[in-house]
Amino acid sequence: MQDNTFWWRGGVIYQIYPRSFMDASGNGIGDLAGVTSRLDYVASLGVDGIWLSPFFTSPMKDFGYDISDYRGVDPMFGSLEDFTALIRRAHELGLKVIIDQVLSHSSDRHPWFQQSRQDRDNARADWYVWADPKPDGTPPNNWLSIFGGPAWTFDSRRRQYYLHNFLASQPDLNFHNPEVRQAQLDNMRFWLDLGVDGFRLDTVNFYYHDPALRDNPPVLEGESKTLGAPDSNPYTWQKHQYDISRPENLDFLKDLRALMDSYPGTTTVGEIGDDSPLERMAEYTDGGDKLHMAYTFDLLNEPRSPRYIRQVIERFQTLSADAWPCWALSNHDVERSASRWGASEDHAAYPRVTLAMLFSLRGSVCLYQGEELGLPEAEVPFERIQDPYGKVLWPEFKGRDGCRTPIPWRQTERGGFSTAEPWLPLDDRHLVLAVEEQEQDPASTLNTVRKLLAFRRQHPALHDGDLTLLDVGDSLLGFIRERDAERLLCLFNLTGDTQSTRLATTGQLIDDLGFCCELEGDTLTLPPYQAAYMSLDS
Repeated sequence: MQDNTFWWRGGVIYQIYPRSFMDASGNGIGDLAGVTSRLDYVASLGVDGIWLSPFFTSPMKDFGYDISDYRGVDPMFGSLEDFTALIRRAHELGLKVIIDQVLSHSSDRHPWFQQSRQDRDNARADWYVWADPKPDGTPPNNWLSIFGGPAWTFDSRRRQYYLHNFLASQPDLNFHNPEVRQAQLDNMRFWLDLGVDGFRLDTVNFYYHDPALRDNPPVLEGESKTLGAPDSNPYTWQKHQYDISRPENLDFLKDLRALMDSYPGTTTVGEIGDDSPLERMAEYTDGGDKLHMAYTFDLLNEPRSPRYIRQVIERFQTLSADAWPCWALSNHDVERSASRWGASEDHAAYPRVTLAMLFSLRGSVCLYQGEELGLPEAEVPFERIQDPYGKVLWPEFKGRDGCRTPIPWRQTERGGFSTAEPWLPLDDRHLVLAVEEQEQDPASTLNTVRKLLAFRRQHPALHDGDLTLLDVGDSLLGFIRERDAERLLCLFNLTGDTQSTRLATTGQLIDDLGFCCELEGDTLTLPPYQAAYMSLDS
């Protein structure tokens, strides 16, 4: 049996966006007690743990990613007692609990910033990134906010600009200040002492900035753009050389790892949005002395052909032998994969084969709530849009509300999510995919996910075995997963056409996962949207 200290390596983590998971209080907004009430369902999927998006005290300008108290639970979600009850129940069910940590920036209502902005001489004057205007009064440099406009806002009291990579109400902390670094490590220790099993680290490559505040150069034709923002956002037109991913970040990640190592069995997964994300993921997770794992937006973006996915895998494997990825197809920041990748595909079959592929990759997995139901991106009318990101860039980019609508538990008006009008509307297309409906269908996406995750647990090669890509053409994706004596061939047809390939080696087909294929001699044929698994043990 695997050492539980390394449960995260090859583990499957189910991401919960608390506002939209389950409302126990009846006010239309999900809460911690609601999450606890549905943990039996989460455990029934066969995942290893949960990741909770922010539930901390916040003015909610960015829905909890603007924290005003790093150790407090916002009353909207309940109390600290509700959180400890959640941990207790999760652990009873064998689920680990990972929580978000938003270290790079706080809310402008955090006491630290309230003090810092008073003048240039107070005890926290340099806890945030302040800079003088240029002689003409304009911002210190050309850095841009991901959420639109300059990354600088002028404060009349200090007669300086402060940096914010996101909303103006999310000022960036100054990680060049050792007191700031220690304060954030102490905040993390608070949650570790309460029993959390790890942290998802928001924008983990955004902690440091160039002290000289040099201008970012433009992205030249043919150079890669950041995958962390849509192409319609001017943020993607800069090469982010000086505002993020600075070399000093590595030393802080080592300090963070030292803290985690003092709590055996805990883990970290970092979010990386960068111009060269796979390189950064390898850099941040290799060597065993920084992050345990990280994810990028390479599979959270629009390219999705078998050839593209193969290139992502191949490129990452060439970067580092011991780096560890955490793959995801959807999360709270991007359009759901059933629509982003599958809008023109079979709406029932396509999500199942992409999830089969996801669960077969080498690395850990993040599974976003509702993905196990095959939910498409919800339609949210402009008058109901909540996300500030969407309001700024509408209509080319409609924000992130479409992937954040409530989970449909039953096929009723409010989906069994709440007794009140939900904070975001439920899409009628979601109601027919409700949990209660899919529970009754053995071939549903939900029950297919359960079969696939049980299969993953039963096969060590899928959990943390090596991966060798196969040459099966550009219309299929294939690889062999291998650990000790176990060898599994995995083949996926992500297209709407029947595909065939000749295999260099054959074995025993595994046919109890709900997919179909045909093996004649050394030729394997997959109908549209099908997967094939073959044991090569013999």
